[in-house]
Amino acid sequence: MATQNRTWMRDAGLLLAALVLCQGVGALAGYVTQGPVQTWYPTLNKPFFTPPDWLFAPVWITLYAMMAVAWYLVLRQGWGDAQVKQATWAFLVQLALNGAWSFVFFGMQSIAGGLVVIIALLLAIRWTLKRFRPLSKPAFWLLIPYVFWTMYATLLNGTLWMMN
Repeated sequence: MATQNRTWMRDAGLLLAALVLCQGVGALAGYVTQGPVQTWYPTLNKPFFTPPDWLFAPVWITLYAMMAVAWYLVLRQGWGDAQVKQATWAFLVQLALNGAWSFVFFGMQSIAGGLVVIIALLLAIRWTLKRFRPLSKPAFWLLIPYVFWTMYATLLNGTLWMMN
């Protein structure tokens, strides 16, 4: 019974830490985005497939939660496993690039810089998927919507760069 309680507490702590870190990155990105999304971003020429502004927050909150759960499923395998460490490094790199995109694109108002970062992000997500898949198929699949949204965001970023 005591072992079950320790395992449950450890797992709850891992999940909470993953959620706090992922949603924290999202909150920082949202903070950096707030001003420019009202001042600079509306002045840009945008393609017809640009989503409405209200859609971004719920999509990202959901994606960050799914990323956190995916990482938690990998972390549950045990930190002593070298594959878990490699998967965690890949995950943290892509998470850092994810946050960096908002700072570059919105904070620095650099469309070209944002495009460079988001392409690097796609490569880091691919690296993460390769590391997650052998450890947890559910973790792998939880990241698939994130991949598709990031691909869409890359198309949008690239089109904004061409149009502006």
